[in-house]
Amino acid sequence: MGGFSEVLCAKGPRSPVSVFGGCGRVRLARVWGQLLIDKPVCLGPRPSRSSRWTTMEGDCLSCMKYLMFVFNFLIFLGGTCLLGVGIWVMVDPTGFREIIAANPLLLTGVYILLAMGGLLFLLGFLGCCGAVRENKCLLLFFFLFILIIFLAELSAAILAFIFRENLTREFFTKELTKHYQGSNDTDVFSATWNSVMITFGCCGVNGPEDFKLASVFRLLSLDSEEVPEACCQREPQARDGVLLSREDCLLGQSQFINKQGCYSVILNAFETYVYLAGALAIGVLAIELFVMIFAMCLFRGIQ
Repeated sequence: MGGFSEVLCAKGPRSPVSVFGGCGRVRLARVWGQLLIDKPVCLGPRPSRSSRWTTMEGDCLSCMKYLMFVFNFLIFLGGTCLLGVGIWVMVDPTGFREIIAANPLLLTGVYILLAMGGLLFLLGFLGCCGAVRENKCLLLFFFLFILIIFLAELSAAILAFIFRENLTREFFTKELTKHYQGSNDTDVFSATWNSVMITFGCCGVNGPEDFKLASVFRLLSLDSEEVPEACCQREPQARDGVLLSREDCLLGQSQFINKQGCYSVILNAFETYVYLAGALAIGVLAIELFVMIFAMCLFRGIQ
């Protein structure tokens, strides 16, 4: 048996005792002879500063691990949402796919959205696995991977801001008057515009007057049509239904022509989704930044 490391007895009804380290016997007695305790004890060593620091560091790493898991799960959900939005835009039956197909820049943006969604989906899964298993190689690969994606998304946002003028009313008007060929379904550009105008019940970019400046359309129609057939009003609830009066419409009778331009209609339809996509992109970028910080801290803390 070892000696007593530290025994403190005080006079009074209750004698406090503190023992740190080693094994021995503790004797506690009230000085007036009312109580006597004599029993063996074995206590652990007094915790040192270094051990307390190690414990705190371990707690911090554990906290980072769980936070990283949560953030990666959010990235996983964000990637799933981006994939869902991209797929929905490509297959949506209400006309968004026609709008996207009408502009190569928008079509490229949708493909980028799908690619980013797929990468974030995979990235979130890998990050969750790396955080739970505390694998340094997986964490390093995850950090580099998410850094590349973060820079790519940031570059895409900057390019979208720089080329935002390509989505203006003037841009679409110029493209329509230059390339539109009327009811020629073999031309992708014209067929896309026809589908958009029929779907949304609109005519041209600004209105029927746009086709007075459409040189190719005027040439092919031999000036016998004021507006294309896609601008004509149809029976209610019928996307490809019967025209109210095809002859009067083509001759320019305003009561049989859709008067509203497609730009305003599409802008109103897209406005909610644009803000939603922007908020989602900002949220994903912020989460990715925090996840990179946590991943590097966890990587450095794992022994």
